[in-house]
Amino acid sequence: MTDNHDVLVRVLRVFTDEAGREGNALGVIDGALVAGDDRQRVAHVLGFSETIFIDGYETGELRIFTPGVEIPLAGHPLVGAAWLLLREPGAPTMLGLRPPGGLVRAWADADERVWIEAPLGTLPDWTLVQLDSPAEVEDLTGPVRADHDLVAYWAWIETGVMRVRCFAPRFEIAEDEATGSAALRLTALVEMPIEIRQGRGSLLFARPIYAERAEVGGLVVEDEPLHVEARSPG
Repeated sequence: MTDNHDVLVRVLRVFTDEAGREGNALGVIDGALVAGDDRQRVAHVLGFSETIFIDGYETGELRIFTPGVEIPLAGHPLVGAAWLLLREPGAPTMLGLRPPGGLVRAWADADERVWIEAPLGTLPDWTLVQLDSPAEVEDLTGPVRADHDLVAYWAWIETGVMRVRCFAPRFEIAEDEATGSAALRLTALVEMPIEIRQGRGSLLFARPIYAERAEVGGLVVEDEPLHVEARSPG
């Protein structure tokens, strides 16, 4: 029999700028505290673009939910979870994370950026639309076509530096502030390392590895925690 209880939600901002501003908010919850069939409701109540439930602090098993659906792999939740797990006592310098979408490697560099290296095949299938100028990206008020329900609009600022905005109504996300999975797909598309300036001022870095995998990284900060009511596992 299950019962409702108060659950701690650690709140991170992933892919901040160098001063710790902006970034995409993320809820991180100990999976042992929330019943599997209650996690989607909890993610919807919290309203972050993603909430991640860590089911194995040593094994790296975890699950990722948007407000509307569970997804097998995503960028900013995995970077955020890696930031926390790398700070666990005795944590290795290289983590193996195991979301449903496949093995993801994670580490921190000398500049305190946390990186993940992930498979491309199980990422969300972003539509990538190049616009003519950063100004066109700035002027967007939403998707320009009805079928762009999971779309990343981008333009070159200069070689290797992109202006990006992402809209994801398919996942019940109006606009995503910083999107690691789109960054992974963009670096694979252009086949070069890129710096991404997204949303109101978030900063992402991405590098292609080979045809099936790529890396994305950035800075993470922690905000004040929240609490949410959830059902305990039976």
